[in-house]
Amino acid sequence: MDSAPPSYKGHRYPVEVIAHCVWLYFRFPLSFREVEELMLQRGVVVSHETVRRWCAKFGQAYANGLRRRYARSGDKWHLDEVFIKINGEQKYLWRAVDQDGMVLDILVQNRRDTAAARRFFRRLLKKTRAVPRVVVTDKLRSYGVAHREVMPSVEHRSHQGLNHRAENSHQPTRQRERAMKGFRSVGGAQQFLAAFSGISPHFRPRRHLMTATEYRAKMTTRFAVWDQITGIAGLSAAA
Repeated sequence: MDSAPPSYKGHRYPVEVIAHCVWLYFRFPLSFREVEELMLQRGVVVSHETVRRWCAKFGQAYANGLRRRYARSGDKWHLDEVFIKINGEQKYLWRAVDQDGMVLDILVQNRRDTAAARRFFRRLLKKTRAVPRVVVTDKLRSYGVAHREVMPSVEHRSHQGLNHRAENSHQPTRQRERAMKGFRSVGGAQQFLAAFSGISPHFRPRRHLMTATEYRAKMTTRFAVWDQITGIAGLSAAA
């Protein structure tokens, strides 16, 4: 489903600069100051605080636009949870991906108990507006209880060895967490990871399954989609 790009009214920088800064920050393990430096090397003077505001304002909008461009999510969902440190305290990052590796949703929670699993299941059903054929999880017992309460008609496969799809999806987050030296608040982590999980996978196709030519073609297409959802393509067409 197509939708209009976000409004840039009131911003003195062109769309190309804003979108490029947001892309740099969410695609690579860079700080706001490092994005500022890269832009300065290109002759664009923008402060790291301005980059931060752009990422907070447009990151989620871009992520939502990318998700709308994907086909309907697959019918096999892989769920997993990992601990993350937020301001020195242990929290849990819950993640769901489909069989093609598309991130369906993420949720930062304080616990990994039945209530947390139930909350994540219900959030997934509401956000995707779909019911999967199969749900694959690790052997955490909370999944089984929540599954029986929220989606009892869906097949549930509980096996550690079957859940590599979701576990592998955590790797870019771990890389970014290290670069950021952890998160400072639950709300900040949720805001960043919600946008990051929508933007980063778009630029990470399964390269090991492609030839160099196929990979370049795939990335060219994905950059074109990025230009459309950010509004850059509309500027080019109007010129």
